[in-house]
Amino acid sequence: MLEQYHLQGILFLDIETVPQTASFDELSETGQALWEKKSARFRQESQTAKDVYAKAGIYAEFGKVVCISVGMMTNKSDRYGFRIKSFYGHDEYRLLADFCQMLEKFNAREHAYLCAHNGRDFDFPFIIRRLLINALAIPDLLNVVGKKPWEVPFLDTLELWKFGDHRHYASLDLLAYALDIPTPKDDIDGSMVGEVYYQEDDLERIVRYCEKDTLAVGQLFLRYRGQELIATEDVEYAGE
Repeated sequence: MLEQYHLQGILFLDIETVPQTASFDELSETGQALWEKKSARFRQESQTAKDVYAKAGIYAEFGKVVCISVGMMTNKSDRYGFRIKSFYGHDEYRLLADFCQMLEKFNAREHAYLCAHNGRDFDFPFIIRRLLINALAIPDLLNVVGKKPWEVPFLDTLELWKFGDHRHYASLDLLAYALDIPTPKDDIDGSMVGEVYYQEDDLERIVRYCEKDTLAVGQLFLRYRGQELIATEDVEYAGE
């Protein structure tokens, strides 16, 4: 399965996002009114727009990217290693610009692909929308407008797991558990990222969580191919 893909031509990634402001009250009047309309689609009758503002981080119009972690397979003679680099910070424009610069270099590889878990529905479109909002050019690897389905260089470990069952959903954590992929124990999950960012001011903690998920995506892809997982000692971090 998936033997047609050259592993060193795949960039594995994960993103972490938060609401654009620390609280609903900090939004402009226009922003509050628009969030009122947007959240009416999913909030319960007993909830107000303010009650569900923590969910704003998953919508590109109301959220922002605070971390993108990417990982690439490296050759270790008889096995694969994994090198991780993270783009993060409070300045989303700078973060995205640096990420795009790296992406253009990566795209020079033959048959380059991007791979994320639920990437087609979340990570890839979220990044593209935030690039447009920040008035940044969309790199070729992300610029899929007008492309035929087989020309889009996206791989999605959730989509691959569905095997045509479009109703099925499995989180990255669930698949890591089901396929016996070891992952570090975390004291944080995706629903807590906004709180950790705004209330605890602990961006480094969010980066560690993002990097863990990026490695898990790479491990999951290897498991799909029936290959040996990457050993802990073969994981490198840029800057170390």
